[in-house]
Amino acid sequence: MTHERRVVLSLATAQALFQTGVVLLMTVGGLAGLLLAPTKVLATLPIATVALGTATATIPASLLMGRMGRKPGFLLGTLFGMAGGATAAYAMTIGSFPLLCLGTALVGAYQGFAQFYRFAAAEAASEAFRSRAISYVLAGGVVAALAGPHLGALTRDLVPQAAYAGSFLVILGLSLTASAVLAATPLPGGGGQAQDGPAARPLTVIARQPRFLAAVGGAAIGYVVMVTVMTATPISMVAHDHHVGDAATVIQWHVLGMFAPSFFTGWLIKRFGVTPLMLAGVAALTAHVMIAVSGVALLHYLSALILLGVGWNFLFVGGSTLLTETYTPAERAKVQGFNDFVIVGVVAAGSFSAGALNEAFGWRGLNLAVLPFLAAAALIILSVMRGQPRTAQA
Repeated sequence: MTHERRVVLSLATAQALFQTGVVLLMTVGGLAGLLLAPTKVLATLPIATVALGTATATIPASLLMGRMGRKPGFLLGTLFGMAGGATAAYAMTIGSFPLLCLGTALVGAYQGFAQFYRFAAAEAASEAFRSRAISYVLAGGVVAALAGPHLGALTRDLVPQAAYAGSFLVILGLSLTASAVLAATPLPGGGGQAQDGPAARPLTVIARQPRFLAAVGGAAIGYVVMVTVMTATPISMVAHDHHVGDAATVIQWHVLGMFAPSFFTGWLIKRFGVTPLMLAGVAALTAHVMIAVSGVALLHYLSALILLGVGWNFLFVGGSTLLTETYTPAERAKVQGFNDFVIVGVVAAGSFSAGALNEAFGWRGLNLAVLPFLAAAALIILSVMRGQPRTAQA
């Protein structure tokens, strides 16, 4: 096995372990909060603090790895995951809601580091393998989609008289295993920020590049559309007389739609180019809207949500690949940090606003409301294709 493929396999494994813990947390976090929260209104606060922890850690994580290298940063991230799992488990044993929220925020900080796995894979790969390296790492999410929800059910009563404490201990174990995998991965141990080459440009200069705008804008729009609709889906399904189990099945297929295409997204980028693939992502999200507004039967939700996941995948993998072409090694840390901070911000906004939008406009209105954002993403991507015919072939 070549060096680059060994690195990608290790990072994909770490991604699968991390993402499984996140899906597990999303499965049990609200239920654990319901047991400890002083009011039902605050039951989902432990999940919201995950986004807060991620937003807080994202830019410091990127800058830290710019100085120290990927491996120390990733190992520090797994320590946050272990601390978060242990803290949340202890919170369940003593019945402390604030401590539970602290634990989930620490898991969010772990995510602030782990979301850079895809960029580390790109940096270890040759130019010809870069887009496939990014997509293969994200393919680890397939394991999470299958394992995460079931782990939540299996570990609920693992610790006697402390419901869900066992689930959080599993997150600790997954983080510990990821730490062992990363420790054995041949990533740069320090001095991650390149010192040769031209001096780093200001972020304001970098951000004026059409490719940068397409990379960040396309990925961010794809993410906010996906998160807003996905978060509102269970609420809408139950309101239209579907069983909670049907909603869980739809979400599971949606998550598979998000990550399963990663096994071939990199090949599609290599074959057709990155901007055509991103346009295909916009088309898939538009097709989702058309199906979603056409009816509320189970098949409508299922097929629409699968397309929602595929569209997200094409825009996110494509945007991540395109972003790698917009900066020099000296600019890498701040550009990647800014990119992921923007994405975390829109994820938080989408998840917080989904319920209110669904309540105010209904399922049909919520889906129609995303069309202007998709049109904006298409225009940004088309402007790059017209101005720079040579698309990324990473």
